[in-house]
Amino acid sequence: MAGKIFIDSERCKGCGLCLAVCPKQIIVISKKSNRQGYFPAETDNFECTGCGVCALICPDAVIEVYRDQATPIVENVGPGNTGKPTMMQEKA
Repeated sequence: MAGKIFIDSERCKGCGLCLAVCPKQIIVISKKSNRQGYFPAETDNFECTGCGVCALICPDAVIEVYRDQATPIVENVGPGNTGKPTMMQEKA
């Protein structure tokens, strides 16, 4: 599942907590400061999975996480399978 994060660079204080918890290590501290003089976190989103750990740890809630929709599971109808969903398939 691919994901994307958006970091509000004007509100980010560059604490670095999101860098420490990102499993893909795709978040870095910017070389440019924001209007408040902080160096905010930034990312290129290239390998983001959308796990959301960065948003959970952010003390200022400046990170938004977006995920691609999961692809639906397709059931193949074959011999002995009537195509009717079972209870487990209906709840999934």
